[in-house]
Amino acid sequence: MSEEVQIKNASLEQLRDVLINKTNDIALADRFRALFNLKSIGSDSDDKEAAHKAIKYIAEAFKDDSELLKHEVAYVLGQTKDLYAATFLRDTLTDKNQQVMVRHEAAEALGALGDVDSLPLLEDYYKNDPSLEIKQTCELAIERIKWENSEQAKTEKLEKSLYESIDPAPPLATDSNTSGVEKLQDILNDQEKPLFERYRAMFRLRDIGTDQACLALASGFDDPSALFKHEIAYVFGQLCNPVTVPSLIKVLKDEREAGMVRHEAAEALGSIATDECLPVLRSFLNDQEQVVRDSAIVALDMYEYENSNELEYATVN
Repeated sequence: MSEEVQIKNASLEQLRDVLINKTNDIALADRFRALFNLKSIGSDSDDKEAAHKAIKYIAEAFKDDSELLKHEVAYVLGQTKDLYAATFLRDTLTDKNQQVMVRHEAAEALGALGDVDSLPLLEDYYKNDPSLEIKQTCELAIERIKWENSEQAKTEKLEKSLYESIDPAPPLATDSNTSGVEKLQDILNDQEKPLFERYRAMFRLRDIGTDQACLALASGFDDPSALFKHEIAYVFGQLCNPVTVPSLIKVLKDEREAGMVRHEAAEALGSIATDECLPVLRSFLNDQEQVVRDSAIVALDMYEYENSNELEYATVN
């Protein structure tokens, strides 16, 4: 029986053992598949006991060495919509031994959970953390939590998104004066505007999803913020529009870019999975940055899935 079939039919404890690489010989791509299966269980609001056990098992992977895996673990915990995950995320944000990319994702996940109780912690790290990526992420998480609990959130008209992700910011409202792609691009790239508003323009452009909107988003790769650029690349992975491939390849090849940006570009190319993506991703399997090497491995697994007959990536049977 293949590893993939074992993952699909595994118990919670077996999934945990694959995720934490208990036998020390499990491929990274299979560990990611186990993670996404655990996420499906951890997001189950009908069986809280199993969901909380899955969340606890997911959080065990924060002890791993892989920056990429731990970053994904934090993201997944934020997507469970279960405040049980908040304690694990707070512990990760405050752990100075964790890499910045992992801590940033933990802060973003607290925002995705809408965890009001984490506001004092997020405010502290927004004001005092030396890392710009952490400060900016905490700023976004604070604003997202405040927005989610505001009257504004109840009255704004938001287009129903095609994407199920809980994002760092909601898209700009459809009834605002910013509906055109050019106006949204102006907001996206306006350094004088609040970061939260710029992210809102980003996700509005994503939801518009035309070639013009994608090219407008690509202009965000000129931003000085690594955090901002990594989110653009993430959005391109959701859109899967081939028009974004040249800009993603350019970012991935640029060794001056932060690892968090290049890694996200690699995974986006794996999702888009056009023929030109394959040789590019293979060429980064030996990149000098581990997070880029690991992302190339995962992206190639995603590429194979996108070009296979599987109905859904890493599903639970």
